[in-house]
Amino acid sequence: MILDHLAVAGATLEDAAAHVEQSLGIRLGPGGSHARYGTHNRLMGLEDGLYLEAIAIDPATQPQEQPRWFDLDRLNGPARLSNWILRSEDLGAEKTLLPPHAQRHVQMQRGDLRWLMTVPADGLLPYDNLFPAVLQWQAEPPAARLPQSGCRLARLTLSHPEAAALQAALDRILADPRIAVEQGAPAMMAEFATPHGKRQLR
Repeated sequence: MILDHLAVAGATLEDAAAHVEQSLGIRLGPGGSHARYGTHNRLMGLEDGLYLEAIAIDPATQPQEQPRWFDLDRLNGPARLSNWILRSEDLGAEKTLLPPHAQRHVQMQRGDLRWLMTVPADGLLPYDNLFPAVLQWQAEPPAARLPQSGCRLARLTLSHPEAAALQAALDRILADPRIAVEQGAPAMMAEFATPHGKRQLR
């Protein structure tokens, strides 16, 4: 599996987008809506085939399924970097490598995009939502369509009280030197090289 994108969640899409734009100094582009979970997003292209997503509950859309993905129903406080998402070429075959709680996958659609994605029944991924969601694109990935922002992910640091167990679970599915796991309270922080210099997104 490889890294696909990062997600920043907020109480509103405006809050999530503003947090990204203030942190990185780059404006987000448009996105769309996810009818299944009643959410909407805005996107930013990153280097190395990645992208960044600002996401929030869409108050104008009634979800087809709840709880929502990314644990958005329980989100509180300011907007923050909330999730990271991996890409699998064969999710059906590879999902057994994931912790049992993260193996359930659903069919998703946004416009002409279609993908399979691991979404636990309660919306909360293992290790306090720090374990990655995994998707399999069934169309061209959004990153290929997005204008480049000039931002490149340098490091993604995950902190968790069960750091050793989280690291062991990640070692089964991913080998990426940009991902670091540390002992500590649950938290996530991404470091970027941007046109404005080094920036952090928490």
